[in-house]
Amino acid sequence: MQAVLGPSDFVAQLTTGCVMLDVRSPGEYAQGHIPGALSFPLFTDEERAQVGKMYKQTGKEEAMELGLRIVGPKMADFVKTAKILAPDRRLAVHCWRGGQRSGSMAWLFRQSGFEVVTLGGGYKAYRQHVLEHFGQFNLKLIIVGGRTGSGKTKVLHALRDLGEQIIDLEGIAHHKGSAFGSIGELPQPTVEQFENDLYSTISKLAPSKRIWIENESKSIGRVFIPLLFWDKMKAAPLVNIEIPIENRLQNLLTDYVQTDPAELQLAFDKIASKLGGLNLKLASEALANRDYTEAAKIALSYYDKTYQHNLDVNVSPDIRKATFEHGDPAKIAKALTQIPGL
Repeated sequence: MQAVLGPSDFVAQLTTGCVMLDVRSPGEYAQGHIPGALSFPLFTDEERAQVGKMYKQTGKEEAMELGLRIVGPKMADFVKTAKILAPDRRLAVHCWRGGQRSGSMAWLFRQSGFEVVTLGGGYKAYRQHVLEHFGQFNLKLIIVGGRTGSGKTKVLHALRDLGEQIIDLEGIAHHKGSAFGSIGELPQPTVEQFENDLYSTISKLAPSKRIWIENESKSIGRVFIPLLFWDKMKAAPLVNIEIPIENRLQNLLTDYVQTDPAELQLAFDKIASKLGGLNLKLASEALANRDYTEAAKIALSYYDKTYQHNLDVNVSPDIRKATFEHGDPAKIAKALTQIPGL
């Protein structure tokens, strides 16, 4: 096998049991990394800053000498840890540009008996590959829409249980997509990491089969759907789920009734200008009285208007309505798979 691989072949190493090590600093890794790669920093953030400062002030040779002084005492521990992480001695190693850091670590591991491949062009090349391919994916997307509380995410998961392919954008984003969307979720990834995770998800799907995806705005919390992929979503068929208001209210109560009322109040405050002073006051009073049903009704009133506006301006070439007298996600999912032409 070649010692230096392109992005596709490098990422494919993860499917063979090869352990991928990202030898950039912890801060670089946190900003964005290849899904599945382990953080294995050659330098700490502080050490990387010191080497960079030396490079700017006195030049490459002095910076390399400083780097060697920092890394030297760590080399034995690097090898010891790598043997634990990769007992079969197979590693895929990368840094930012595929240069000094990954090259030196690859040399060390090879000298210690490992089979090692590196990423040509480093993480920078991977990122370019990701962004370019969002426009090249040829996918049979079907958008699942519906008013707030329709249980779209539950339906999406039920479709997956039926063996259908899905993309759970809100799951990848760690956000439900509204002012209340961060409640009960893990911290959101960076925009860069969201793109990486979305690309990784898409690349594992069969493009010849249909893929269900929830209707979303361009932004999901603080992350954004890549424009090239957003364009594909807007050109896909849209199925709007309609379920009784009682079921929608119950879905909201199930999702949020255990939430600290203070968090719910903050969420209402975020939409205060659009909600209106009176509705905000009524919602606040309902929360204070633990009347979550009334608070949910007020929220739905606002979001229904917003959703209808978005539906009116939707440019999808094929918009369908799927009306149900219940809110059972499993039954709804099965019915969606039987819609002709999808």
